[in-house]
Amino acid sequence: MRSAFAAAFLLALAAPALAAAGDPIPLGPGITFDPIVDGRLRYERVELPTADADALTMRIRAGGEVRAGHWSLLAESEATLGIDKGYNAFAFASPSHQRRPQQAVVADPENIELNRLQLQYRAEGATLTVGRQRINLDDQRFVGSVGWRQNEQSFDAVRLDARAGPFHVDGSYAVRQRSIFGIDSGPRQSYGGHFWFLGAGAGLGPVALKGFAYLLDYDPAFFLANSSQTYGVRATTAIPLTDAPADPVADAASGAKLALAASYARQSAHGGNPLSYAADYLAAEASLGWKGLTLTGGYERLGSDSKAANGLGRAVQTPMATAHKFNGWADLFATTPDRGLRDLYAGAGYRFERAPIPGLNAAVAWHRFDSAVHGIDYGREWDASLGFRLSRMAILAKFADYKARGFGADTRKFWLQAEFGY
Repeated sequence: MRSAFAAAFLLALAAPALAAAGDPIPLGPGITFDPIVDGRLRYERVELPTADADALTMRIRAGGEVRAGHWSLLAESEATLGIDKGYNAFAFASPSHQRRPQQAVVADPENIELNRLQLQYRAEGATLTVGRQRINLDDQRFVGSVGWRQNEQSFDAVRLDARAGPFHVDGSYAVRQRSIFGIDSGPRQSYGGHFWFLGAGAGLGPVALKGFAYLLDYDPAFFLANSSQTYGVRATTAIPLTDAPADPVADAASGAKLALAASYARQSAHGGNPLSYAADYLAAEASLGWKGLTLTGGYERLGSDSKAANGLGRAVQTPMATAHKFNGWADLFATTPDRGLRDLYAGAGYRFERAPIPGLNAAVAWHRFDSAVHGIDYGREWDASLGFRLSRMAILAKFADYKARGFGADTRKFWLQAEFGY
């Protein structure tokens, strides 16, 4: 633990020199270069009944983007170094030295890779991107970059994003999913296949409505059970509960606002999936904000087809999601159990406007987990976080405490990280 605090402090001292913000660098008439440098030093502690883990890792990304008129070319490398290697980087079998089954899993393997290499064309109302790229769709429940882990998930894809008035269409076709597991993970370094991410929506007054389709057809035989087709709809809105402030700049944070979001989808087998199943996804969330305080409550259900897989059941799966954002920070449910999952949760967050430390914010959340079928009580979880800034450095501490009842094992996790970037 002391080494993590010391390393974070030293990185904080170095950050102002490394992360001095600036405008893109002119290279010629109408041509600019925008450098990319960001880093994250993280200590993670995991406590299980049968194993523990201590991981101190450092991730650096470096690259740049050249822009000329409507065109741009971006290249970015990514490297993760294990400083304290007292953890198991892989939850699956692997001959790698990073597979340490006597220790708990921390999914931040040492790695070096080409994270992004993309060519982009931007015109009024439309953007076309080709190459290895980051794709985050909506709340990242089905497709995301897994930004919490040190090694980012990216896609070899072509994507078109277009807007016209209140209408919006977004379509991507990917041939490879570059996972978070890195160069020592064998066939799990990336998954080939045919992947379509399609969405269309419109703003209808205060409501944003979107329909989506995610078609995943994996090539690797060991991953075929994740081939699926998911069709759904998502609606979001934000409703002011107080009159507009007299001074919108000075009083922007003083008004009360209610934010609502709801999603429904139906998922079934697709492509080479050897299973036959169909299950529903449902999510609803309400968030009330007033001054620096935010109160949130929600419910998410990843359904299960109890008749599938010889009676073992097959649940809604989201193998491309940023899973850490959902169902508790302890990550017990990154893969949905066969009997599905119901997550009833509530939380509160507060951002201090006049704090002695810039950007000081705190949050706490509670989850109750149950199966979607057969009424199994899985467990409970408390999560908490505290963040602030030191110069150009963002400091974050997080804690997760999962108490098992009918699924998994009691799990505690603690993180301390320092992050910079420009």
